Amino acid sequence: MLEVLARNWLTLHGLVVVLGLGVYVMASRALYQRRHPSAAIAWVVMLTLLPYVALPLYFMFGSRKVAGRQGPLPVETTVVRSNGPDDLAAWSRRLAGAMSLPNASRYHDLRIHRDGSEALVALRSLIEGATRSIDVCTFLLARDALGREIGELLMRRARVGVKVRVLLDGFGVWLGGHFDLDSLRAAGVEVVKFVPALKSAVRGLNLRNHRKMLLVDGERFWAGGRNLAGEYFEGDSVRGDPPWHDLSFDLRGPLAERAQQRFDLDWNYAAHRPSPRFAGPRDGAGPGETQIAQLIPSGPDQVDDTVHALLVSGAFMARERILAVTPYFVPDATLLMALTLAARRGVAVDLVLPERSNHRLADVARNRPLRDLARAGARIWLTSHMVHAKAIVIDDGFALAGSANLDARSLFLNYELMVAFYRPADVAEFAGWIDGERRLASAYRAQTPGLIRDLAEGLVLWLAFQL
Repeated sequence: MLEVLARNWLTLHGLVVVLGLGVYVMASRALYQRRHPSAAIAWVVMLTLLPYVALPLYFMFGSRKVAGRQGPLPVETTVVRSNGPDDLAAWSRRLAGAMSLPNASRYHDLRIHRDGSEALVALRSLIEGATRSIDVCTFLLARDALGREIGELLMRRARVGVKVRVLLDGFGVWLGGHFDLDSLRAAGVEVVKFVPALKSAVRGLNLRNHRKMLLVDGERFWAGGRNLAGEYFEGDSVRGDPPWHDLSFDLRGPLAERAQQRFDLDWNYAAHRPSPRFAGPRDGAGPGETQIAQLIPSGPDQVDDTVHALLVSGAFMARERILAVTPYFVPDATLLMALTLAARRGVAVDLVLPERSNHRLADVARNRPLRDLARAGARIWLTSHMVHAKAIVIDDGFALAGSANLDARSLFLNYELMVAFYRPADVAEFAGWIDGERRLASAYRAQTPGLIRDLAEGLVLWLAFQL
């Protein structure tokens, strides 16, 4: 009897294993997942040894690409020619076009906010000046004084007939303390949660919308790394917490139209509505244009890992400097190799980080890559305050700013939004902002870890995709 039961159990177990591996192979091929080899091996091992646990986990967390479900934006149809090896704008535009990203577009009146107070003034002004529409996409809308103020401003505009839409990440709603969304809806604001937690495992519980933008009348565009919470602007006066140092900007022009199209795609996807095909902006960038920038969406809705590809390629293209600021530094092996090789061949690589971020595990995980960078000759700068900005400048012709951190979660899992700027004067302004943070920082000194710490760092790095 026991022999029969054991034989039947082994047969059942084998069928479950075959089912799990079949689901994994078909999903990976059909959805073009492009997994890292170590991640692929881990899933195969888990599905073979623990299929009853691994298969449900795979349905909830295994997918990292949903490309094709949201529809593409228009792509570059003309050949972008280089004027020489230093033409970073042409290089970036060619690479972006090869990855089916939106065309580069003109923009006007770029304002890089010096601090949270200036960013908040710009945000208020844009909302109060809206006459037709306001579209907000954010990971987190906090239930604090700042969040309530922004909510009141949005409700006020909705009550006078402005079309107001708010797109919130389904997990970020929890982190923000459950903002009173019913009050927004009662005032006429449309609210949609992007992949609500525990309700849409098919769309990827682990794939969060980390994009941050505000669009007004389809003509003004406000973006960067700031969530709508007090610490990202002026701090918490009640608790006495100082504001985080973050980077945001606003502009007007055809680039805002591109951002509007991106928002509409995300909105329709989250609301389960079909997405229309879009035409290009009314005023595209001509062959001799210099004041142009390019929207760089990254995440599960892109076939390629777009920001990662630009960063790796840019590190190999760099001739003089790479200047970067990020709150978390947990790169994959390819990006780390590109940065270390750049430093070894004489490129000035400067990385600005907070001495202690708001994610303790990310601080532990960064130690190994920081030591590798330091050994290669890169300079690492640690600020005593929390820096939440995300920007990279390469030489004098390329600046990338927006919502993506230099970690595996932002580069491979999250929906992110960056903007590539090509105008030398604006690139210099972004570099000046990062340099201002660097001047407030102290130099990092690499220290050889003991055995226990080295093992702990290795264990935490296993979780790198979740940090």
